[in-house]
Amino acid sequence: MSTRLTLLGTAAGPAPKRTRSAPAQVIVVNGSSYVVDCGNGVARQMALAGVPLSSMRGVFITHHHSDHNADYGNLFLLAWAANLEHRVPTYGPPPLAEMTEHFLAMNRFDIDTRITDEGLPPLDNLMAPTEITEERVVHEDENVRVTATLVHHPPIATALAYRFDTADRSIVISGDTAPSENLVRLAAGADVLVHEVMYLPAVDAMVAGFNGKTLRRHLLTSHTDVDQVGRLAQQAGVRTLVLSHFVPTDVAIPDETWRKHAAQGFEGEVVVGHDLMSL
Repeated sequence: MSTRLTLLGTAAGPAPKRTRSAPAQVIVVNGSSYVVDCGNGVARQMALAGVPLSSMRGVFITHHHSDHNADYGNLFLLAWAANLEHRVPTYGPPPLAEMTEHFLAMNRFDIDTRITDEGLPPLDNLMAPTEITEERVVHEDENVRVTATLVHHPPIATALAYRFDTADRSIVISGDTAPSENLVRLAAGADVLVHEVMYLPAVDAMVAGFNGKTLRRHLLTSHTDVDQVGRLAQQAGVRTLVLSHFVPTDVAIPDETWRKHAAQGFEGEVVVGHDLMSL
């Protein structure tokens, strides 16, 4: 068995960025793919990464900020046009089921037209949402066991992190979170922890030109300072810490700056993530 993690998008926030794509990652095991978060452009990033959309076996949403779920429905619509024919379970916080229903309704004209004109199978039958509100095993098949836990991302009450255990690797995706004891427990002994990071010296310059007056408060209460993340990874005993979801994005912060700050208190390897990087 061979397990591969690809960072499809490593930006933060809903506005399109010049240097990084919206948050998403894919874990490929034995040719089957498991997508975590569906930021804008996730389907094209999968194509660029060489991961067939028809290989999807699961989709996992960490929380319902638009940079993480904007292309949830579109991923299925585009995969369906690219020969997806089997049912794919999806997992995430409420109201995932209602969102799925509304997406299908919004695209009913296109869906019905393609079923009639192109002979595609009903898209409704391929989407199988399950809402997650507590820590538990959410998915298990012959390739992977996936466990979710609640993390701290106010004001959103239900934000999730996911752990993927395969025969040869364990990979944890933090989602968006302030420092979280639940996440440390979930990541215990993992091979790889992909964790969001924020660089405070650059935050003030970023929010100065932003039209949301409470953005700074949100960032400081619901995200993790890069100076803290290494100690969290050390507590969890992970081997490799991968930095992603960079706050701010599109600023000239050298990789070495991110790496140096994240390495504080951490004895393992620190990787500064970039779009389409595979590990």
